[in-house]
Amino acid sequence: MPLPLLLSIPHAGLEIPPEVRSLCILKEKDIIDDSDGGAGEIYMPLKQDVSGLVTTGIARAIVDMNRSEEDRRKDGVIKTHTCWDVLVYDESPSDHVVRALIEKYHRPYHSDLSRLSTGIELGVDCHTMAEIGPPVGPDAGIKRPRVCLSNGDGTCPKGWIESLAACFADAFESKISINHPFKGGYIIRSHAKEIPWVQLELSREEFLSHEGKSERVLRALTMWCAKMLF
Repeated sequence: MPLPLLLSIPHAGLEIPPEVRSLCILKEKDIIDDSDGGAGEIYMPLKQDVSGLVTTGIARAIVDMNRSEEDRRKDGVIKTHTCWDVLVYDESPSDHVVRALIEKYHRPYHSDLSRLSTGIELGVDCHTMAEIGPPVGPDAGIKRPRVCLSNGDGTCPKGWIESLAACFADAFESKISINHPFKGGYIIRSHAKEIPWVQLELSREEFLSHEGKSERVLRALTMWCAKMLF
C-alpha cells in the first residue's frame, strides 16, 4: 500500500525549453549548478512508494516552479540570473515569451499538484541544497545542515513537522533543522489550502550516496506515516 503522500520535485530538470533556447547564454555547468543536484536520483525512486509525484524536466534556471507567477525578481519565476548570480540571457525574453513559459510549464505543474491532492495526507516538496549558501541565498557563505524541514510557519501543524523532524533525525542519525535556512517556498505556501505541506531540503554534501539518501528519506517518511497516520 503506497504512503498517502504527494511528492513535488520542482528543480531536478536540466532542459532549456525551445521558446528561449536561442536566447539563453548559460553553459551546461551553470544550468547544473542552478538545479537541485541529485534530486532526481534521490526522490524519483520513491514514486512507487507514494500515492503521487509531480516533477518537471525544465531547468530551474529558466522557469522556477517554486515561485509565484508574479515574482519578477532576477531570481523569480522567469529568471534573469541564476542563484549564483550568473546572467541567463544577453537580451531578456519578451513579455509574450514570459507569458508563454508560465502558461506552458508553470501553470500545469501547479494544476497537477492540485489535481493529485485528493486523498493525500501530506505533501512533501523535495529539494537538495548547496552545502554552502549561494550568493542570493538567505545564508550566503554559511555551511548548511544536512537536513532542513520547513512549514512556512503554518503549512502543516507544528506537531507534524516536529514528529517528522524526529523521524528524519532517526533515519539520518543527524540533527535536523526546522525552518532554517529555509522557511518554505511558494509551492508549500500556495497549496497548503488544499492539504498540509512541508518542504524538505537535503544538503548536497557527500555524506551519503544518492541511493543512501533516498533510502533514508523513505525510512523517515514510512516511520512518520506509521506513527502519525496509521
